[in-house]
Amino acid sequence: MKKPIEEIIDRIEPIDQTYVENARNRQQKLTKPAGSLGRLEEVANSITGITRNNRPSLKKKRIYIVAADHGVADEGVSAYPKQVTFQMVLNFLQGGAAINVLGRHGSIDLRVVDAGVAHPLPQHEILIDRKIAPGSRNFTQVAAMTYQQAEQSIAIGIELVQQAKIEGIELLGVGEMGIGNSTSASAITSILTSKDPSEVTGSGTGITNDQLQHKISLIRKAIMTNKPNPKDSIDILHKIGGLEIGVITGMALGAAAEKIPFLCDGFISTSAVALAVALSTKVRDYIFISHYSTEPGQRALVEYLNIDPLLDLKMRLGEATGVAVAMHLVEASTKLLNEMATFDQAGVSEKI
Repeated sequence: MKKPIEEIIDRIEPIDQTYVENARNRQQKLTKPAGSLGRLEEVANSITGITRNNRPSLKKKRIYIVAADHGVADEGVSAYPKQVTFQMVLNFLQGGAAINVLGRHGSIDLRVVDAGVAHPLPQHEILIDRKIAPGSRNFTQVAAMTYQQAEQSIAIGIELVQQAKIEGIELLGVGEMGIGNSTSASAITSILTSKDPSEVTGSGTGITNDQLQHKISLIRKAIMTNKPNPKDSIDILHKIGGLEIGVITGMALGAAAEKIPFLCDGFISTSAVALAVALSTKVRDYIFISHYSTEPGQRALVEYLNIDPLLDLKMRLGEATGVAVAMHLVEASTKLLNEMATFDQAGVSEKI
């Protein structure tokens, strides 16, 4: 394991329960019946423990969309051609995608990371060029990437978070773009959860049932061909992962080390977070899963991670759209904690 990865894992601490308890105590004093704001209270309490701040601010929000191509897309696992990765990244840069609309609506800073898009991309103010390779390899035949590339992808994710910390970002979220990446996420999920690929593989972009069965058979072939070690996240990433998945894994590690609340999007992002948690279980308490995806694999990962997603809107778009919506909820939770009056301040009688 590369030194930066080891060092960042060593820096990850449990969230501070003293701050969590302080927040719980304040929640009891606010002008509302105890517990009446449900998970909004729980989220705010967790944020205080993550940030070590009794009055956390989450005004400076950023979402990274990490993009990369996948060699397995050549096997017909998606309803869309491989070039859509490149085309959608251009759409992000031009401001025309769903995430652009939601980002503008929520005053969220948006950045696009090229971790491995097959086609060259034009320079743009929101584009971060961290291309490791022009996509992963077809993992039904060979390992998706070299072990060194897997480590490099994680290190890039860590570096992105460290830079965000320097820039004062207080709430981080991540999504992805990569045709074929639900195949990789399903393979990762199968290994981590010990479930058969048929249990954790869905239709992704909307493939037919015949295509779905083909996709499942390819995942089985990839696992048999590469034999990833279920106890080694980097080996899993190296053999059946994706470059963008590796970057997101590193971002989850980095966010925990830097004590920044971290929202992941749907199925693919959750698979990356699961790899990070397998590297360090302490990462788990810094993570918020923004929403339930309709992909069956994400349900398996939710159970594996024991993290209840914040929303269930039947979404399956990806590109961090779930994160953008959930960020409203997370920021609102801290504003309620910080700005509501206590019973004493408002002159309201408490429960008898």
